[in-house]
Amino acid sequence: MNPADLGLPVDVPSTALFTDHYELTMLQAALANGTADRRSVFEVFTRRLPEGRRYGVVGGTGRVLDAVENFRFDSAVLEFLRDRAVVDMRTLDWLSSYRFSGDIWGYPEGEVYFPGSPVLRVEGSFAECVLLETVILSILNHDSAIAAAASRMASAAGDRPLIEMGARRTHELAAVAASRAAYVGGFTSTSDLAAGFRYGIPTVGTSAHAFTLLHDSERDAFTAQVASLGGGTTLLVDTYDVAEAVRTAVEVAGTGLGAVRIDSGDLLLVAHRVRQQLDELGATGTKIVVTSDLDEYAIASLAAAPVDAYGVGTQLVTGSGHPTCSMVYKLVARATSADPKAPLQPVAKKSTGGKTSVGGRKWAARRRDADGVAEAEVIGTGPVPAALAGGQLLVQLVKGGEVVAREPLEAARERHREARAGLPLSATQLSRGEAVIPTEYV
Repeated sequence: MNPADLGLPVDVPSTALFTDHYELTMLQAALANGTADRRSVFEVFTRRLPEGRRYGVVGGTGRVLDAVENFRFDSAVLEFLRDRAVVDMRTLDWLSSYRFSGDIWGYPEGEVYFPGSPVLRVEGSFAECVLLETVILSILNHDSAIAAAASRMASAAGDRPLIEMGARRTHELAAVAASRAAYVGGFTSTSDLAAGFRYGIPTVGTSAHAFTLLHDSERDAFTAQVASLGGGTTLLVDTYDVAEAVRTAVEVAGTGLGAVRIDSGDLLLVAHRVRQQLDELGATGTKIVVTSDLDEYAIASLAAAPVDAYGVGTQLVTGSGHPTCSMVYKLVARATSADPKAPLQPVAKKSTGGKTSVGGRKWAARRRDADGVAEAEVIGTGPVPAALAGGQLLVQLVKGGEVVAREPLEAARERHREARAGLPLSATQLSRGEAVIPTEYV
């Protein structure tokens, strides 16, 4: 049985109200004046990466597909809209049979992106496409921000595993999505059981300071934990005196103790001292796990420390200072009439203030050098040059309203590993800089 098929008790029956009021009022006006059925193309992109970031990571694509499938106006939702007089009866009648029947193309989950990259392209009638704007942006902006932070942390950690521990630092449902996005970005496990249940992500955890404080002594706490969980458990050693706790831990669990966790203090200094102490006590195989408000910079600073794994919470689930990717959902082309055969006409916002966009239905390809390293993100609206045909990035996700590209989460995780490896080495630098490759329009 696939845990992802079970859902969660907190799942909502419909995603239709995960939208803004004005999406429905636009629909009402378009239905009234006959433009609702015009063939349209919307694209999701960001005009810039968060300050200092070298690349973005596409996260949440699988959740977008679920949201589109569940975008249904059931009787309870329609009653709410009617009671609030959000739209008129004609619009309510149209909504009652809403099913997205168009096509969606996009960068596959785990792929990297850059300013202007058409991360998602939604095609269909104006009416059916415009309603999806808010829920798509909500998912992609959140999950991509977490995936990008996770990717930077994974780069800094190297081969050392990362544990996602941020559930208590964010909204309970956002925590599940964050665990999923972190796994795509390179984390190996989560403390959040809901994420394990929903997405099959490995879950880990042993004890907190409360368990030690519950007992009359640290020795009693360690003895109880080892008796219950075995000598391979991880003992938290910074409740009182670290050196004394390490000594007690080895005495209780033996030299086969699985790991000790350090959650406070000067982690670099304490990790070295604990490693030396463990080795002197004969616990040479006991691992050291560090937590305590880590981010990618703190992880990088511990690269030379005898640390075996990291647990990250607050900074991860808040995007390490950048909780959104500033992605937008813009109409880039629409038919000149409701006639299905009417040609598409490029459209674009031309206002000042840095919010301009490029019209036209776009393709995207990544140009690589002779060694296979990415050197440019190429975006165009005409025919794809033959030299770039093999490097196209968009894949079809939904065809005629049916999802055609659902995949295991492991596939997105592996894709990201490969995509990041295909970037220039400077992509992994934590120092501030511009996008690691330029965006070119042809």
